[in-house]
Amino acid sequence: MRFASPEWFLLLPLLAAAGWFWHGMRLEKPLRVLCLLLLVLLLARPQLRRSGDGLDLWVLVDHSDSARDLLQPRLAEWETILDKSKGAADRLFFIDFAAEAVKRGALIRAGANGAEFDGARNATRLNSAATFALAQMSPDRAARVLAMTDGFSTEVLDGLAEKLIKQSVPLDYRLPPRDSTNDYRVGAFVLPRRVQLREAMLGEVVVLGGHDASVPIELFRNGQSIGRREVPVEGGVGRLRFTDRLSAPGAYRYEVRLIPVDDAVPGNNTASQWAEVQGGPRVLLVTSYDNDPLGEALTAQGFDVGVVTDLSAINVGALSGAKVVVLNNVPVYKLDSQFVRGLDFFVNQQGGGLAMIGGKTSFAAGGWFGSPVEPLLPVSMELKQEHRKLAVAMAIVMDRSGSMSVNVPGSTMQKMDLADEGAARAIGLLGDNDLISIIPVDSTAHPLSPLVQVGPNRGALQNSARRVESTGGGIFVYTGLKASWEILRPATVGQRHVILFADAADAEEPGDYKNLLAEMQKEKCTVSVIGLGSEKDCDADFLKDVARRGGGRIFFNADANELPALFAQETVSVARSAFIEEPVELKSTPGWLEMAAAPMDWLKKIDGYNLCYLRPGATQAAITGDEYSAPLVAFWQRGTGRVATVAFPMGGDFSTLTRGWKNYGGFAQSLARWLMGNQLPAGLGLKTTLDGSQLKADLFYDETWNARIAAHAPELVVSAGSDGRLRTVPWERQAPGHFRAVLELEGDKYLRGAVKIGDAALSFGPVNAVTNPEWSFDKARLDELRDASARSGGAERVDLSDVWRAPRPPAWRDMQRWLLMALMVALLLEAWQTRAGWSLMGRTE
Repeated sequence: MRFASPEWFLLLPLLAAAGWFWHGMRLEKPLRVLCLLLLVLLLARPQLRRSGDGLDLWVLVDHSDSARDLLQPRLAEWETILDKSKGAADRLFFIDFAAEAVKRGALIRAGANGAEFDGARNATRLNSAATFALAQMSPDRAARVLAMTDGFSTEVLDGLAEKLIKQSVPLDYRLPPRDSTNDYRVGAFVLPRRVQLREAMLGEVVVLGGHDASVPIELFRNGQSIGRREVPVEGGVGRLRFTDRLSAPGAYRYEVRLIPVDDAVPGNNTASQWAEVQGGPRVLLVTSYDNDPLGEALTAQGFDVGVVTDLSAINVGALSGAKVVVLNNVPVYKLDSQFVRGLDFFVNQQGGGLAMIGGKTSFAAGGWFGSPVEPLLPVSMELKQEHRKLAVAMAIVMDRSGSMSVNVPGSTMQKMDLADEGAARAIGLLGDNDLISIIPVDSTAHPLSPLVQVGPNRGALQNSARRVESTGGGIFVYTGLKASWEILRPATVGQRHVILFADAADAEEPGDYKNLLAEMQKEKCTVSVIGLGSEKDCDADFLKDVARRGGGRIFFNADANELPALFAQETVSVARSAFIEEPVELKSTPGWLEMAAAPMDWLKKIDGYNLCYLRPGATQAAITGDEYSAPLVAFWQRGTGRVATVAFPMGGDFSTLTRGWKNYGGFAQSLARWLMGNQLPAGLGLKTTLDGSQLKADLFYDETWNARIAAHAPELVVSAGSDGRLRTVPWERQAPGHFRAVLELEGDKYLRGAVKIGDAALSFGPVNAVTNPEWSFDKARLDELRDASARSGGAERVDLSDVWRAPRPPAWRDMQRWLLMALMVALLLEAWQTRAGWSLMGRTE
């Protein structure tokens, strides 16, 4: 017998008191003493040792990326051995794990290999998996844990041995054989995290290998190759040093790739690092104009302006160090999707300023409707139905080839399902008088209906669109375009447009598409393309040419979850956007004085503008003098940042009157100053340091910040990866005026962060773990596994059947249920005895 309560010995005085009570009662009322004794035993939680009930073996099966190729071919054989060698009373349980742990089910049939595991595979959380298994175990059964893993956990195993010992559960492990002689990997990638503008920067790459050889290596900056070298590996180590000089502020992502021949483990051949060029707060002007007058005006007013005209080259690193971002007549589909998604965090969390300037490829006409930026703007972009003057005839050509039947990672939906939802959303955004035809295509076209009016058929059309299924084969592009033109040609509406949705890696049958598109263009029918995939896919150039010759837009996105938003953006830009191409009177409003201290001498007229509508809660500083009274200058606060819109062009076409305005520079200065926000007071600083995959953020402040910190506790918010998932990280107080937060970086995901104190914000990032922890093969993790196994009474099991013959840990059965029942019976008897007046010496009168 043992007592499970760790403080059972503290109950001895109570037991002694029970003995004294027994003696004091002169054995006349032993049931009361018995109740007291039972209560003491109940609190001590006695347990009886059991044997002969068999063993529960909990097998942790590693499905992580780094272990998958090593373990997967062996799992069926190993699990069969375990199943066939167990005893009649033994039980077998499986936990499939990688970044998360999932119980596969009760007794597993021989040959199961865990192929159903759908969790994230970019981490090996062995400690979490073992803890999960311990929580599932029956307390009255003997148990062991067997880990089938490569041994390289991405989380430390601190405390695991103690958990196992506490539950008397030994940890065994089985490691697959690994050939490390033909494995070359990036051992280190050293790069300064911060440099000054145009400062020479020295980087070093360390290459580790199983034997001496010359290993090709290529370096990249922001995805563009900057050189390729041969690195001699001698004695297992090779080194490459390189220099670079950066001439513009922002953060730059450097990547190194090894290109060895017949490498055993390709997953550890890459490493990346962000380097930030430091500078003062600057305005990032993203513009479609080569010589943007807005940039010249801001520079003349003393602002540090970074101008970006190569829209395809911009990435999320450009936001580092920027205080204001200006989008001057740029369409969303020409910008990197991660940059676009990053603007929300830049404004709401990092306290940045954002301005959108008008033009024929801005606002809804530029596809910004439905984008992550739309909720930030103080105006709504989609044209109200009552303001539409021209109807649209639209055909949506939908790829229903075999590639569309693939499930989207992390979802039960197929790519086809999301494309269907995109088509249904497009139908929902069209007006009642618009015309639509949905044309699914594989090797032939299968129109769901002729060209019909949306209004009376909207619900039926959406239902039909949502029921399109993938039927195999490829998509014949020419066949789909030809069918759409045959349907649209007779339409007499003001605008005819085709949306072609196709797999960028499986778009077949170009046919005579050039002449077909030339005919459609001549008849003023446009074609836009939504390509599922990337610009590097094999058919991407063909789809780009279709969009170019069709006079439309081209969208590429490898994430099928974005398809509904892309269909919506394209539909609104065609059917529900309006750029007024006539001069219109500008009227000022008192709202301007909320942005600037002095009144503005406005220009009398503007050449044209994007028709938008003021959102509730926003302020307008100028409006049109036409029947719409539309906001020309609007602004509001978003989170810790600020956002403004200028609906008339400030450069290029339809900006003659604006560029001739004498207060053009003053208006640009006032707008930028307001977007900059208030200057952060002195006495506050943030330091970030990276140690492997662990990031430390240290917040320091002096006594001038004490009252502000007391009123608004610092909040650390981070955005992880391209999806921008937000989470809040807790602080630990280190000393007066010093907080620290520690967080683990996930795989190769980059992280951006913000420390918010009231309406003030400090930003940092992007930053990432230099090498992916999943592929780092840190030997310390393997040593920790061996140590936890030895301390808990386990061992490495080369012969898996030995695990059933190993000394069985004791199993204990709680007696609390029986003691509780005995206590209840004793209490009832004692109560009956007292009521009846009986004692051990006889009946009392």
